Amino acid sequence: MKDLTFDTLLAVFEEVFGVGLFWALVAVAAVITLAFLWVVLRDRHVKAVPFLRAELLAPIGAVASIWFVFAITSSGMKDMGGPIDLIVLLSIGVAGGVGSTILVYVMQSLIAKSS
Repeated sequence: MKDLTFDTLLAVFEEVFGVGLFWALVAVAAVITLAFLWVVLRDRHVKAVPFLRAELLAPIGAVASIWFVFAITSSGMKDMGGPIDLIVLLSIGVAGGVGSTILVYVMQSLIAKSS
């Protein structure tokens, strides 16, 4: 694998997660992102207190995303082989933390507006 292209990454992710699960995860991420954009446009800004509350749950999202990937791929910490594995693990944790922060912020904003 000389070149790292989008098609190569797509094929790797589909192989790791399976085609159905991968595209389901992409769809869920897209829906959450669109909901976040809708909430920010509706409120005209990001509210500090709900965002801070959402950030406090980021570590839980990071750990959950790492656990999810380990469960799906039937691997664990014992399978970590080198620096790139640590970089990927940290990237998964960051993505899970950011994703959970956005999800919790959106949920708080939607619940607060409906009640």
